Amino acid sequence: INSQRTSTMLSSAFRRTVNMAAFRTPIARTMATGPQSGGEISDELLGRLGSLSTQALVDGLWVMGWPNAQIDGSKALHSSHKCVGRAVTLQFVPARPDIAQDKPPAGESPEYEAFEKCGPNEVLVMASVGKWDSVGGDIKFLRLKQRDVGGLVTDGSVRDTDEIINYGFPCFSYSTTARQGPAYMQPWKCNDVVSVGGTAVRPGDAIVGDQDGVVVVPAKVAEMVYSIAHGREEIEDIIKEELTKNPGPPGIYYPFMSGKIKAGSPLAKLLATKGITPENSNQFEGSANW
Repeated sequence: INSQRTSTMLSSAFRRTVNMAAFRTPIARTMATGPQSGGEISDELLGRLGSLSTQALVDGLWVMGWPNAQIDGSKALHSSHKCVGRAVTLQFVPARPDIAQDKPPAGESPEYEAFEKCGPNEVLVMASVGKWDSVGGDIKFLRLKQRDVGGLVTDGSVRDTDEIINYGFPCFSYSTTARQGPAYMQPWKCNDVVSVGGTAVRPGDAIVGDQDGVVVVPAKVAEMVYSIAHGREEIEDIIKEELTKNPGPPGIYYPFMSGKIKAGSPLAKLLATKGITPENSNQFEGSANW
């Protein structure tokens, strides 16, 4: 009996020791993450998205219930600049000695990896640490000119402004600056989901920029966004044409919400004269397909 009792006590003590050890010892595992990209956008769809204004694209996303899609504060460096392309992303992190040491050196740096992924149908999206920190200047961005990049967008600043304008590719930034970037931040990761001006950007999203700002069109819904935004622009052109021919307050027709135009309303009657009806448009009440 004593032998059995001793064995039971030892067994219980062993189980307690094992259980306690399990709590003390961290279990190594791979952190759970979703896919970086949300889908693929063809060159043909990219061209169609680029034909629309940023306002129409924002409105299209808004009626679908998507959150803010504009990169606030990112402005065109020159009045001629307009861009469209698939996002290639680059994440900067605050400067720290060990990060500077561990970052791949020289030509292997994440920023140069990102540069080489860019071409005419890509826009480099650089997520800065600070608004006034420089993400680059003339020597680095000479490579973007050589790559014939579709554009550069950042919520930080750029320097060597005149030279970048002379390079000819569209550039959108918070501002310009003379200060250097490496003293404040380091490029850390290429082609991951980033936050730029408070807006999420996934690699492969469509980036469209004009004089009103920069809009991110998620790849997963890009075709539907185009359908809504294109329909809106058609209707707005008809409204402007009508108000030009018959001057008066625009309130009889505008503003309107996509998917909410009521049959029999003055706007619906005007659109019918142009062949736009609930049977062939998703802009009417009951015809929304999103």
